[in-house]
Amino acid sequence: MQDLRTLMPHSKPDTKMDRKDKLFIINEVCEIKNCNKCIYFEAKKKQDLYMWFSNVPHGPSAKFLVQNVHTLAELKMTGNCLKGSRPLLSFDPKFDHESHYSLLKELFIQIFATPQYHPKSQPFVDHVFTFTIADNRIWFRNYQIIEEDASLVEVGPRFVLNLIKIFQGSFGGPTLYENPYYQSPNMHRRLIRLATMAKIREKQNVKTSQKIRRTEEKVLIPHDPTEDVFETPAEEKPPKIELVPPEPQEVRKKKKKEFKRQRLLKRKQANKVK
Repeated sequence: MQDLRTLMPHSKPDTKMDRKDKLFIINEVCEIKNCNKCIYFEAKKKQDLYMWFSNVPHGPSAKFLVQNVHTLAELKMTGNCLKGSRPLLSFDPKFDHESHYSLLKELFIQIFATPQYHPKSQPFVDHVFTFTIADNRIWFRNYQIIEEDASLVEVGPRFVLNLIKIFQGSFGGPTLYENPYYQSPNMHRRLIRLATMAKIREKQNVKTSQKIRRTEEKVLIPHDPTEDVFETPAEEKPPKIELVPPEPQEVRKKKKKEFKRQRLLKRKQANKVK
């Protein structure tokens, strides 16, 4: 939230809401602050983050599940941009093909684009907000524009928006669009738990089956008379009895080899004599 505030100089923060309060109270807060657009962060179970984008007070509004959040401090990217500068908004061409994406595109343009001649903004354009659609989700990235060759270097933050519903009114009203591919975080965690439980049960079943096999009596297989069909018995040879003792073999004595030193000495002496 703090990163988005630094990226949008035209933003106005407000204090935290009580959980018991209904979301329609945000419309009154926006009227007091003289705002016609609102981004509301809703945290649940200390692990799930939801983000509302609303056009106050008549709507429409969209609710998203925020996934894969990486802040500016966490990323430590090499890119850098001037605080308060105006951004360029880059959208995926898929935003123009479907009606609900084109509605979200217009909503993002009105929220993230800095108003002209805003006192807190600076007349520079040195970074780009990109909104791309992949895997039925909207991926947000922030890039710095390098002046030399117009190449892009990521600055941050980065996050993924998973659309849940689009409402006609501000923070409520009739549903205009509901994402059929959306899966709640509770359901996702439940499926992971069921998958792990199935693996554990499978291992336990294998262990029990092995124990049962060990305790069971081994079944004795009856003798098959056809087993000895291909066995050919060897010819019985008569025992050979030698009456004459074998001739003694000559034992040859090994010649004693002289050591290398002795041979070298003999050669030297022979050379001297010559």
